Amino acid sequence: MPRSKTASKVPGKPGRQLLFSEALRQQKHLPTADSSPPSHATMSEDAQGVSMDRILQEISAVGRKLEGMDNAMTALTAETRSMGLEIAGFQSQISRLDHRVATVARQVAVQTDRDQELLHLRSKLTDLEDRSRRNNIRFLGFPEDIEGTDILSYLQDTLPKLADITFDPPLEFQRAHRLGLKRQNGKDRPRPIIACFL
Repeated sequence: MPRSKTASKVPGKPGRQLLFSEALRQQKHLPTADSSPPSHATMSEDAQGVSMDRILQEISAVGRKLEGMDNAMTALTAETRSMGLEIAGFQSQISRLDHRVATVARQVAVQTDRDQELLHLRSKLTDLEDRSRRNNIRFLGFPEDIEGTDILSYLQDTLPKLADITFDPPLEFQRAHRLGLKRQNGKDRPRPIIACFL
């Protein structure tokens, strides 16, 4: 079987084999290993390098901004937590004040009830003292309506004359009035006069 010329090797002549390969590459228009790329490719690679540097710079700037935002969020979270604690403290103080106000309101209500009860008791005591029967004197036989409209003045003027006694100081009455309903008939027995001396 005959051997191909391209595959044959001539022993002892390597230079000839290299020349043949070089000629074969030139015929097929293949670029050689040391051939340089076109100039526009070099410019494209330079532009890509510049754009990559710019992208990296922008990413770095965005990273710095995000880091600043993260720090701001951390500070805001701490401040919010501090404000929450302060609000909780205020709520606790308000709750205590509400409790104290409610307690004071109950005490004031109790004191008001006691004051009203005390006033009522004082009024009753005064009424009982004023109406004590020990100082009351009953006068009988005075004709009906003889005292006119001022029974106290009538008694102050009439009693010293009837008793023929001069009182110094003059007599003082706390109250005086007639007992019972007024007589419709002048012939009926007149009502007694009750007078309370001071």
